Amino acid sequence: MHRLILMRHAHAEPSTPAGSDSARPLSPSGRAEASLMGRVLAERGLKPDLALVSPATRTQQTWELMHKALGNVKARNMAALYNASAKTLRHLVESSEDEAGCLPVMAHNPGVHVLATEYLRESAASPAALERLSAGFPPGAAAVFAVHGASRCTYEGFLTPHAIGTHA
Repeated sequence: MHRLILMRHAHAEPSTPAGSDSARPLSPSGRAEASLMGRVLAERGLKPDLALVSPATRTQQTWELMHKALGNVKARNMAALYNASAKTLRHLVESSEDEAGCLPVMAHNPGVHVLATEYLRESAASPAALERLSAGFPPGAAAVFAVHGASRCTYEGFLTPHAIGTHA
């Protein structure tokens, strides 16, 4: 793997009639965010060949909308990604690193945020990068890392629909 994209699903509805957290769909603004993020990743040449996606409705919908801009990408729905800890996410990334050149992982907070912060610290990222991520990991956001041998990640950027939308 040469590129890792840790991503949180886009904005979801606050609840469902059934009350199940995993069944919450994207909100209208979340649908727009997901489409925007797919276009931006494609424009930046971040073309995945495998995606790991949580089975929650909001992550599935986020991926489907992004997938339209990214082309033919194999997606692996993984129950272990639903509300996964940073430790679980890291294990899933490491166990998939030989299968993909560019790997997006579509999951949930706080695990995504914690793992992105861990990778930043491990790579001795700049204080500005750490500060930017310390403000949170909003819905639809993506942390992009270059991956070097032995799963060593170097920070490349943090994309949010809000920041991109104001500059698109």
